[in-house]
Amino acid sequence: MASTIRVRATSSGDTTEVQALIQHPMDSGFVKNSAGELIPPHFIQQLTFEYGGKPVFIADWGPAVSKDPYVKFSFKGGKKGGDLKISWLDNKGASDSFTAKIQ
Repeated sequence: MASTIRVRATSSGDTTEVQALIQHPMDSGFVKNSAGELIPPHFIQQLTFEYGGKPVFIADWGPAVSKDPYVKFSFKGGKKGGDLKISWLDNKGASDSFTAKIQ
């Protein structure tokens, strides 16, 4: 199965800029389907980015984040060719992870 995570990480000087797009429905539990029934909540609870085995960005999310979330941030460090590990866990126990090479 293909990963739900798409990442671009670029190092410039001592800073690495990260852009990530995650495919996930991010259902809040407050929206109804075409039959008028509530769609059960299904959302990412924790998103983690790690470099060198240490977290560089952690997000604790709830149902208010939109579908297919986009994240952009920078951190000090990160070398070209280094591995950036991205992982998420949702409220139904599903998860995904991906390791990207820093450009």
